[in-house]
Amino acid sequence: MSTTNPVTFWDGVYAARPAATDPRPNVRLTETITDLPPGDVLDLGCGEGGDALWLARQGWHVTAVDVSAVAVERLTDLALAQGLDERLAAERHDLHESFPQGAFDLVSAHYLHTPDDLDRATVLRKAAHALRPGGRLLVVDHGSTAPWSWNQDPDIRYPTPRQVAEDIDLDPATWPVERAAASRRNATGPEGRTAEVTDHILIIRRAA
Repeated sequence: MSTTNPVTFWDGVYAARPAATDPRPNVRLTETITDLPPGDVLDLGCGEGGDALWLARQGWHVTAVDVSAVAVERLTDLALAQGLDERLAAERHDLHESFPQGAFDLVSAHYLHTPDDLDRATVLRKAAHALRPGGRLLVVDHGSTAPWSWNQDPDIRYPTPRQVAEDIDLDPATWPVERAAASRRNATGPEGRTAEVTDHILIIRRAA
C-alpha cells in the first residue's frame, strides 16, 4: 500500500507550476464527443481544466473534480474570468472518500493515474452508475510513458482497455463496450517537448 498522500502530492504538483491561462483540452476528448449533443458532464481528475473549459464552451454543463485544492481553485478562477462560471462548477473530491452527486450524459476520465493506491475500478463503476440511459463513460489511459511523465518507472505495465473494462465489471447488457482501442499520436509536453505516445481508449455506454 502506498503511503503517498494524494492531496499533498497533487497540490505540490500544481503549486510548482505557473497557473495555466489557456489550458488545452485532451485530443481524445475533442475527437470523441464532438458529435454528441451537449448535456451534463462529469470530468474526473480535471487538473488544469483544459477539458472542462472546452466542454463548457461547447455548451455542456460541467462538474469538474480533482483531489487538488490548488487545481480546483485555479479552474474556478479561470471559469469566472472566461464567463463560463454558470456552466462549470469545480469541486474538490478525494475519490477514496467521496464522489460527486448528480446524473450525467457523459463521464470523462482522462489519465486518472496517481501514485497512491486509488481503487480505479470502484471509482469508474460509480461513474458508470451515475450515467443517464444513453450516456457514455470515456476512459483514456496512458499506454506508454511520455518523457515528461511524473512516473518514469521502467517496469510499469499499462492495462489494455479490455482489461480495464473487465476490472470495472459491469453487466454488458446494461453497459456495453462501444470502443476499446489503442491509438498512437504525437504529443506535446511541457516546454514544447514532443514525443510519440500511445493512448488506451475505452468507451462504455449505458443502454437506453
